[in-house]
Amino acid sequence: MNETNQLPEWFDGKKVEEAAFCRSFLAEHPMICVSKSFFTKEGRVCDESRLRREIYDAVNPYVTTGLAKKVDSLLELLRVEAYAEDLPVQTDRIHMANGTLFLDGTFTEDKEYCRNRLPVMYDPEAAFPKRWLEFLNELLIPADIPTLQEYMGYCLIPTTKAQKMLMLVGKGGEGKSRIGVVMRALFGTSMVNGNLTKVETNRFARADLEHTLVMVDDDMKLEALPQTNYIKTIITAELPLDLEKKSQQSYQGELYCRFLGFGNGSLKALYDRSEGFFRRQIILTTKRKDKNRVDDPFLSEKLMAEKEGIFLWCLEGLKRLIAQDYKFTISPQTEENMKEAVFEGNHILEFLASEGYIRLKADLTVTTKDLYAVYCLWCEDNAIKPYAQNTMSHYLKEYGDAYNIVDTNNLQNERGVRVRGFEGIGIVIRPDAPHIKINDVE
Repeated sequence: MNETNQLPEWFDGKKVEEAAFCRSFLAEHPMICVSKSFFTKEGRVCDESRLRREIYDAVNPYVTTGLAKKVDSLLELLRVEAYAEDLPVQTDRIHMANGTLFLDGTFTEDKEYCRNRLPVMYDPEAAFPKRWLEFLNELLIPADIPTLQEYMGYCLIPTTKAQKMLMLVGKGGEGKSRIGVVMRALFGTSMVNGNLTKVETNRFARADLEHTLVMVDDDMKLEALPQTNYIKTIITAELPLDLEKKSQQSYQGELYCRFLGFGNGSLKALYDRSEGFFRRQIILTTKRKDKNRVDDPFLSEKLMAEKEGIFLWCLEGLKRLIAQDYKFTISPQTEENMKEAVFEGNHILEFLASEGYIRLKADLTVTTKDLYAVYCLWCEDNAIKPYAQNTMSHYLKEYGDAYNIVDTNNLQNERGVRVRGFEGIGIVIRPDAPHIKINDVE
């Protein structure tokens, strides 16, 4: 056989036939391309540099000049050759390392092209994750463990139906970040480590969440978020979102990424006073670290060794969550945590619940000016910086129904001039003389 007969079919002795190369490459490495991302039956190709290297190794013996440009050209043509219209978001199955598990309990070793494949073997007989549950009992009160179980299970399928993010908050040193290590073992490249502030403020960060099941922020910053629009939208996303990558035109992409955060305090917003932001959070508080506890330097390895059993534990949580119509099991302590977060994030609520300054009663009225003056007095007494008057007024107009407060523009001030104000609330003290009680309210 002469040298010419040994050449690949896509090389004619002088140049690479690019279309022929792509067909040959895909025959050897089956994959499809959806929205410029490559997918195999093992999931998304996250590291395109590896793919680029395989193309380089294939053509390097036959291209002597412009090799880098040729590799780039072939990679882009490969996207066209492997183009697929869409890859469905499947919520009725979990793609495992050894096959496909359907939520009805059916398992098959067959694999299909998928967005996410977990690096875990499905083994219905996997050993009970004893060390994992011992760790959780050291970390959380018993009533909060089902919540974590349901949330980790929630992350197994690509859906945002529960419309929640999970925060684990503690003083530090409890070991809560080990949950992130276990999540990495369960989700592999379908999980990303990130920063919630960056998701909100960096316009390119949202695209990094595409085709991922969960983002873990294992060191939440205590600084308040300057904005919350993007995080709220991603948590509840049901329609494609506008995404942008560097040096590329923005495009519409589906996000089903869930957020799991660990920190020393709950997530706060700098300007968002709406209850919607806090309603999307589940806040679990960890137990204080036992001062007699001896830390195990090999705990992470021991937990990861139980990943098949932990997966079954998460699957149990997912099935329970679905049976509960995607309503999480919430303990009284967690319920209280969430209420406290709302109060801390918006002290107008605390003012409305205060005594000695205001009273909520159907036949009472107050002008906006007087109410704000009393609110500022309450803030001064409690060493709190008051919000702007427009902020307070807007909140009462938006959420006053919960307190039977109605805004009106038909009140009269002390000069008999018609002004804006509120019905259903009155002040107990005079704003210009706080030591004087107002008799008709008393």
